[in-house]
Amino acid sequence: MKLPLFIAQRYLLAKKSHNLINIVTWISIVSVGVAAFAMIFVLSVFNGFNVVISDSIHKLSADLQITSVNGKTLNINNFPFEEIKKIKNVELVLPTITEDALFRNGDKQQIGQIKGVPEEFYTVERIDKSIIKSGRFNNNPEVGYAIPGIGMAYFLGINSNSPFSMIQVYVPRRGNASSFNLENSFNTGQLAVNQTFETNQEIDETTILAPYEWLSELVGYQGLASDVEIFVNQSSNLNKIKKEIKKIVGDDYHVYDQYEQQSTLYKMMKSEKLAVYLILVFILVMATFNVIGSLSMLIIEKKKDTSTLRSMGADNSLIRSIFTNEGMIISVVGGIIGLILGIIAVLLQQYVGIIRLGDGTGSYIVEYYPVALQLKDVLIVLATITIIGGIAAFSTVKVSMRKQF
Repeated sequence: MKLPLFIAQRYLLAKKSHNLINIVTWISIVSVGVAAFAMIFVLSVFNGFNVVISDSIHKLSADLQITSVNGKTLNINNFPFEEIKKIKNVELVLPTITEDALFRNGDKQQIGQIKGVPEEFYTVERIDKSIIKSGRFNNNPEVGYAIPGIGMAYFLGINSNSPFSMIQVYVPRRGNASSFNLENSFNTGQLAVNQTFETNQEIDETTILAPYEWLSELVGYQGLASDVEIFVNQSSNLNKIKKEIKKIVGDDYHVYDQYEQQSTLYKMMKSEKLAVYLILVFILVMATFNVIGSLSMLIIEKKKDTSTLRSMGADNSLIRSIFTNEGMIISVVGGIIGLILGIIAVLLQQYVGIIRLGDGTGSYIVEYYPVALQLKDVLIVLATITIIGGIAAFSTVKVSMRKQF
């Protein structure tokens, strides 16, 4: 063990001539520990909510989405469906159509999106689990059927159990349409409501699923699609499959994974987490003022010791190293204790569930506060404590020694 670190360790454990210094030192350790505990726990809560939001959004989104670089639609007649299907672990390759639409049911109306999907779309396990089975499923080939989100069904006053639940769909007409005549500006159609789905609130309140062929005819997209959605085996390497698809489709198409499909949302969540992290860093900086006070008092307390060390040949660099190490030890010990306690608390919340969301009536997606511990966060918190503690210790020692010696 290096001499400065050895002496600093002895100073931390040794009894001081003034008991107040011991008290302030332990207060410093506790304050840094509390800040570290708060950082790792709050960041883990953010991770947990991100996981819940991601899972709810991804229930209806494909693993990979292909869109055209040039224009809103792509031609499915010359699209390499068969080549993509031959890629290992690719399970489904489906064309879909997504359009803005106006929905009406009696005197109620709502603007949202209508998504046309083939029947195979509902064979995906996570999508099938999102469908709320109503006990009545009657696919009328003459009318078509719709599966609205539960929020959209609520806004339109739709009861999926009623055999007379119908939705009027208005989509903008392609080409030159008159903006003064409703019939000339929109293509209209009817959909019978069989069931509803539940995923994410934003999607549930804005989206209706419809048959692909029905919507294709309504919007005049024969031979066209908004995008192609690809579902893969969940144990597969998604990045590898994405690269293989890029080679097949070339530069005329974009290939997006689930995170890229919701890039705006994920950027917002990252920004929120960064903002919370910076606030917690500020709290940690406040906590290090206790370290500064404790270290300043210790430097005064050990003035005679430093004189003795000087007479034995120690230079200013060695003495500065001793007290800098002392400040670092206080910060790191407090940080490690706080991290350990924080990790234990996160794991208890994750696997046992201690803190509930709301009053426990079941009105939330999850019953307990979701948390997710990430090694990256643990390392970031530890590095933050070390850096801030090091800066505080170095600055305090530099100023104090200039005044005292």
